Amino acid sequence: MAIKRKTKVDSSFSMSSMTDIVFLLLIFFLVTSTLINPNALKLLLPKSTGQVSAKATVSVSIKHYPQLNTVTYHINGNPDPVAFDEIEGIIEPLLADQDEPTFSIYADETVPVKEVVALMNIAKRNNYKVIMATSPE
Repeated sequence: MAIKRKTKVDSSFSMSSMTDIVFLLLIFFLVTSTLINPNALKLLLPKSTGQVSAKATVSVSIKHYPQLNTVTYHINGNPDPVAFDEIEGIIEPLLADQDEPTFSIYADETVPVKEVVALMNIAKRNNYKVIMATSPE
């Protein structure tokens, strides 16, 4: 006596839900990858083992060109250079509404110390906290 099935087994597989998941993951990684590197300038930072828990809202980058013996200043990773005399006027409104105004200094390893000290003097005049950015050892 042969028993026959009334329904057939469907061996096909629907890929539509899998493509939805892959598409959502792609969007997630594209969005988060832009948040990882806030500075567009390529700087060779000095190395350090210290970690700071404070979060700076404004960053000032100092790019050094040893062959020309010049430096350029950039606010918040903007590739357009800013004159040193204009830095204080630009960061004052950015830090005006902060409880603990803090800005970070991103300086190349080869930047002269007097350039970094000049930025620290701006912070001292305005009672800002300063974070010196370094790369991990």
